[in-house]
Amino acid sequence: MRNTLEFALTARLRDVLASQPATESELRSLKEQAEAWARALTAQIQASERRIRELNADPASSLAEIAPELRRVETLRPQLEEVRFLLERLETRARELRTEWLLYQAASLRRPSPRQLRART
Repeated sequence: MRNTLEFALTARLRDVLASQPATESELRSLKEQAEAWARALTAQIQASERRIRELNADPASSLAEIAPELRRVETLRPQLEEVRFLLERLETRARELRTEWLLYQAASLRRPSPRQLRART
């Protein structure tokens, strides 16, 4: 189930980054979900690295005990790099959307409304 959720999150992030429509609320939600995923991945990597250090410090431990933790780190690190990359791009996209909205609002304020135009005549 976790892989499905991560896949769905990654797919939606990629859609938004490809200029698909998104609300401010959705952008915030995507950011929160991606940050949570990044924190979870970071914690998993740190736990594996800690376990590797413990096993390495124990002369009785074997390479067979260390190997799964090394594989886990090798699997998780690219995922963490990807989610961090997507988060950076999401921040940029959110700023672009906010700027567009602000420019639209500023332009709307400069245009006289039909009521203002009638009052002038």
